[in-house]
This record gives sequence, structure tokens and C-alpha cells, in this order.
Amino acid sequence: MNKYRDFDNYFKEFPNEKGYFGEYGGSFLPPELIPAFEEAKNSYEAICQSAQFINELRRIRKDFQGRPTPVYHCERLSKLFGNCQIYLKREDLNHTGAHKLNHCMGEGLLAKYMGKKKLIAETGAGQHGVALATAAAYFGMECDIYMGEVDIEKQKPNVIRMKMLGANVIPVTHGLKTLKEAVDAAFEAYMNEYDDAIYCIGSALGPHPFPMMVRDFQAVIGHEARDQFLEMTGHFPDAITACVGGGSNSLGMFTPFLADPVEIYGIEPLGRGSNVGDHAATMQFGTKGRLHGFESYLLQDENGEPLPVYSIASGLDYPGVGPEHAHLRDLGRVHYETASDEEAMEAFFLLCRYEGIIPAIESSHALAYAIRYAKEHKSGSILCCLSGRGDKDIDYVYENYGCGEKFFNK
Repeated sequence: MNKYRDFDNYFKEFPNEKGYFGEYGGSFLPPELIPAFEEAKNSYEAICQSAQFINELRRIRKDFQGRPTPVYHCERLSKLFGNCQIYLKREDLNHTGAHKLNHCMGEGLLAKYMGKKKLIAETGAGQHGVALATAAAYFGMECDIYMGEVDIEKQKPNVIRMKMLGANVIPVTHGLKTLKEAVDAAFEAYMNEYDDAIYCIGSALGPHPFPMMVRDFQAVIGHEARDQFLEMTGHFPDAITACVGGGSNSLGMFTPFLADPVEIYGIEPLGRGSNVGDHAATMQFGTKGRLHGFESYLLQDENGEPLPVYSIASGLDYPGVGPEHAHLRDLGRVHYETASDEEAMEAFFLLCRYEGIIPAIESSHALAYAIRYAKEHKSGSILCCLSGRGDKDIDYVYENYGCGEKFFNK
């Protein structure tokens, strides 16, 4: 029996009409926001099968975003570890430098269809903020981006890019001043402006329909990668991998491969270690709970309050994970592993030195696992989603790691 056949009809079953992926998902909202999310759901369902909407989004993908992005064979890096071949899906070459534009242009097009005038969002590493500011400029809309003060300081290049694109970057000064607090602030703002605005969630999480919508818009990654890899090699990769924070790039990469004979690995940030507050590895240490209007695995205390989280990658330091990831783990279809700060940074510098590519720190977590996989397997191949480029991280990396000398002088 082919265990992968169970996923042939997966997209017809998940999410269900209430937005659940098995036990996870749903929509838990204050009464005043229920009509706004219902409007978004009804609008998306009305146009997602529309030839006009699909053709317009395809035109934007090709003419504005520069898609398809290529699959690249890391020949020198692969030789460093043996005969297992490492490939990259180069989302760093997508316009604005990461996968985030895939769903932002889709959400912007949806907002235009709905007659909205403003796009509201949170951002951590700034890539979602830059992508949404780009979409707002493209569609002629206002844009408010909520960002924690810690991340504003850490990701200055992206803050400047957002402002150059015309977005209003609003500092979030409470709590840990990072991604979770930025989501809180964006939700609060949306409650006051939903008649004229749409909240463009930055990952495959939040209340229904956003986990489904973001997954659908991001699936362009995996559909392209699947076709490209088959054309390049004549067969499927043995494994695919992507980093997991909320989970948008990874679901975009994973879901088109669910029915194929491919092992799938999602990589979470172990940060400085397993102590509370030193990591954001939700699948490894979390329990089922509720946050930001949906149910999934969360890092939470005995009262259900989110625990402090940390990652060197600003885009991964979130105390929850998208509900579809929790479901795929329960089904046993996706394996969830971790990579520490040090492993991610070593992978960052190895890709710089051996392939001439500077990756985002978020993406370096998936690359670290691809390297680990290559060391452990004498043959075969692994395809890694390089979800973004590292321009935004260069100042921080240089200040804390120099040019990576310690990783090459062992």
C-alpha cells in the first residue's frame, strides 16, 4: 500500500468549513471582528476559483515578482559533505527578497476586490512588512505595519525599505517588543478600522480563513519546485525541508509534495537551548492551546499564557505555529526538527563561502538541517526552501559574528 495516497484528496478535506485542520485552527474572535473575517472568507471563496483573479495573480507573479524562482544545485557545498546533493528553491530571488510577497500580492488583490483602502499587518524580521508595503504601493493603498522595538533596531534596513515604499511603521513598545506583541497591536488596530482595511496576516496562522489563504498563495513555491526538480533530475528529491516559525514558506513548499514519495522536514529554532525563553521550538516543547484567534501548538504556561520566546532569527520568534503544521505532525506526514543559533549561523557562512549566496538567518535554519541530512546520508538529495536573502541581516551578523572566521578556524 502506498502511504502517500492518503493525501490525494487532502485539499478537499482540509480545512473543513469551520476552518479546522483536524483538531487545529478555527476562528475565535471578539464579536466585533466576526463580520470582518466572514467578509474576507466569503470574498476569498468567491474569487479563488475565478479565472480573472487567477490570471491576474499569475500575471503579477511573472511580470512583477519575477517568478518562477529557480531551483539551484549547491555543487560545491554538497561535495564538502559527501555524495548527498543539496538543492535550493531560491525564494531569495523573489522580488523584495523573500517568499512573503507571494501571499502579500494575493492579499492585496483580494483587498482590491473587496474595495478596501488600507492594508494592516505585523512584521518580525521585516520581510512581511516590506512585501506588504510593496503590495500597497502596487495597488495604491495605505499601509500600516506594526513592529516590535527590538526588531526595529535589529532589522533597520527593512524598516527603511518599508518607509521608502510609503508604509507607516508603528513601533510596539510593550512586552518583549517582538513578533507576538506586534501581532497583538495589529489585531487591536484592525478592530477599529476593518470597514476600510484588511488585516494581512504574515504567516499561515490566525483565524480562518487566513491559514488556508496564505497556504494557497504560498503553494506556488512547492508547485514550481516540484516541476523544476523533476525536469532537472528526472525524479523527486529524497527529502525537502524549510524553516518553520508561523509556517508560511514551509507550507508553501510542503503541501504540493504531500502525495509524493518524499520525506518532509520542518525546522524550528532551538535558539540558545531548551530552557524556557531560550528558543521558539513550538513543536518540540509546546502544548495545544489558543492564541490570536486560532488553536494550535503553543509555548504556554500552566495558565495558557504565552511563554517568552527567542530566536536569532526575528521571523521565527513566535510562541505558536500554524494549525496545519500541527495537523501534519499528528498525521505523521511531516517531521519536525530543530536547529540552534550556532548551527544556523554556521550554515549561513558556509553558503556564503561555498556558493556565493547570503541567506536570511531564518532560511539558514532549514539549510542547517539540509547540511545535517547530507552528512548523515551517503547518497540521495535534499531540496531546501531558501525562503529569503540575508541583506536585512548583514549589519547584525557582522556586529555579532564578524565574517564568520570562527566557523572556518576550528
